[in-house]
Amino acid sequence: MTNTPPQFSPQANRPEHDDEISLVDLAKIMVKRWKAMTVIFFLVVAAALAYALLMPREYQYASIYNVAEQSPTNALEAPSSLVAKASNLYLGPLTRELIAEQGWENLPFNVEISNPDDTLLVTLSSPASQEYAGAVETLHQRLLERMRQGQQSLVERRRETLERQLESSQQALEAVQNSSSFSAGELIATYTNRIANLEASLADLREGEVSQVAVQSLKPAGTSRSLILALGIVLGGMLAVIGVFVMQFASLVCASLKEDGESGSS
Repeated sequence: MTNTPPQFSPQANRPEHDDEISLVDLAKIMVKRWKAMTVIFFLVVAAALAYALLMPREYQYASIYNVAEQSPTNALEAPSSLVAKASNLYLGPLTRELIAEQGWENLPFNVEISNPDDTLLVTLSSPASQEYAGAVETLHQRLLERMRQGQQSLVERRRETLERQLESSQQALEAVQNSSSFSAGELIATYTNRIANLEASLADLREGEVSQVAVQSLKPAGTSRSLILALGIVLGGMLAVIGVFVMQFASLVCASLKEDGESGSS
């Protein structure tokens, strides 16, 4: 009597429930639940469109101040120093003053003060909606005026110093011209040259000036509506696919619980 070796079926070691899902199964799930996908997609896109349309449009408001100059391309006060003064000394009190006047709890826009590289300019920029355009202009105007007043005092002191030096040099020149000293000619040349330099410095002295106040940008600042809508479309597609798989998973769990309940009652 011969022993027949046991025959192993290729399905003997397979689990009772195969959890593997093929691409075909995934496609079938999406086809069966295309209505749910469509609803989810359009709900997300509609929400993105509503947000884009209702979102307040902000514009960039820019002001420019030319710093005082003691000679061409040579600032009387470093622009970086003026930026520091405006940010730390002027902006705070003027902001609190405007908030008190308007009855706000806080300022609904920001003010950035900067000095563009390699320029003698100080810029004020504020992103804000058109509703606050007047308030932005008021605050910018007050900041610019405070900067101009501070620089005006520097210009006046510099002018007074140059004028005193010029007067002193002119008096010395007159005294030398009336002198019969051997070195009078050399001194006359020295004082004449000094007077010319002082007059040139006085002529080159330029006060600070405001170039523009709260000029509105041509295009809105921040995220554009078209970009928000595009992101809504992408997000809607992703959530639609994820949503149908969550629904399919939930339906399978409910069916399994129902089968367990029926088998337990029997």
